[in-house]
Amino acid sequence: MSGFIKEELHLLLLPALVALFFYVNLVRWKRTKRLNLPPAGSGWPFIGDTFAYLKPHLATSTGLFMEQHISRYGKIYRSNLFGEPTIVSADASFNRFILQNEGKLFQCSYPKSIGGILGKWSMLVQVGEMHREMRMIALNFMSNVRLRSHLLPEVERHTLLVLRSWRENSPFSAQEEAKKFTFNLMAKNIMSMDPCEPETEKLRLEYITFMKGVVSAPLNFPGTPYWKALRSRSNILRVIEQKMEERIQEKSERQEGAEDLLGWSLKESNLSKEQILDLLLSLLFAGHETSSMALALVIFFLESCPKAVQQLREEHGEIDRKKQRGQPGLNWEDYKQMEFTQRVINETLRLGNVVRFVHRKVLQDLQYKGYDIPCGWKILPVFAAVHLDSSVYDHPHQFNPWRWQNNSSATAATNNFMPYGGGPRLCAGSELAKLEMAVFLHHLVLRYRWELAEPDQAFAFPFVEFRKGLPIKVYCIHDSPM
Repeated sequence: MSGFIKEELHLLLLPALVALFFYVNLVRWKRTKRLNLPPAGSGWPFIGDTFAYLKPHLATSTGLFMEQHISRYGKIYRSNLFGEPTIVSADASFNRFILQNEGKLFQCSYPKSIGGILGKWSMLVQVGEMHREMRMIALNFMSNVRLRSHLLPEVERHTLLVLRSWRENSPFSAQEEAKKFTFNLMAKNIMSMDPCEPETEKLRLEYITFMKGVVSAPLNFPGTPYWKALRSRSNILRVIEQKMEERIQEKSERQEGAEDLLGWSLKESNLSKEQILDLLLSLLFAGHETSSMALALVIFFLESCPKAVQQLREEHGEIDRKKQRGQPGLNWEDYKQMEFTQRVINETLRLGNVVRFVHRKVLQDLQYKGYDIPCGWKILPVFAAVHLDSSVYDHPHQFNPWRWQNNSSATAATNNFMPYGGGPRLCAGSELAKLEMAVFLHHLVLRYRWELAEPDQAFAFPFVEFRKGLPIKVYCIHDSPM
């Protein structure tokens, strides 16, 4: 076909495509005009409110955009986010309804850029039977039995490796140390990679580049963070694939090969090679990023709450004194005695909001509180807005672990507490994450006092980060069991 004919066809097709675009939007507009949709702001053409919604703000707040929209339109409103018409929910009961009806009325639906960087087989973006199969692998690997027998000792070992490397009165980034701790722990349990080895450290640096791309605009041009992240993704997958090939070729019966998630996936699942690679990458992402920020946040919140630190020291000192002389390490009974510690963890997750919202899609037309919720629309249950709602939590912007004591207000707080999501997609690693924080706190409060080396705050970008890395100084407690 000659270039002239191609050009003529393009000229003919262009008006048709423009007409089709306006027709589809006109049909959509006429349909939505008849519905009683939640109220909405105007927003910008095409891009909607995405940039305003994602504008960095304190992690302990919902941000100016959410505050203004909730004040103006209520806890359920509509917007145009991530290129699609979206209903935003800051309503606690509606959020529970959405999570509990996963796969029936709603379905996980993340932007394509997330799947592009985490992989099309990532557990985060999978739905239906494939998600259930992958989640079951993760749940079996992090079962209660394995938490007791294998993961608890590993968490304690990695905790001590980190804490023993700290130097008194010498500023360092608590956020960076928390990230090293969780990354090395996940690398060990996913692929039996030991901390401090060159290969592990190289993989960790690749992962840092990878994470910068996850939180960036999906612009795949040379030099952009997203482009660099895709290259780092390939390098990370190359390492995982090499480990996988070694296992397959050796057909090893080694203890460690059976104990890590790679060995478990090869033995216990029917997943393809590509599916296993994306599963392991997504679990490395989920297990590292959220847990590390929760640890950094608890260090930050406790620094300004000496009463909570003292109560933690009393609780963990009593656990340490009760242990028999020469008895090595913490055990499950010790962990179950950490009652105030669990309240501190809950309060950190509530106030810090590491996971602020999730992406869902409406599967069928429905009504809620008089509003029409159209099939095909995106819907965002925003957990942070509920966790910081003064009608749900008294003085929600205060760090108050005692709100979780056994009383009626604690029950109400727990019913509206969703730091790990809920329903069929409740985070598979939630119990491991809480175990990590508890064990880390046990050794931290018994060994160190700490203070901020300079002021810092956690911001949502939308992922939570400390802008200065949370610089702290530590001082040894000289009668500690270090």
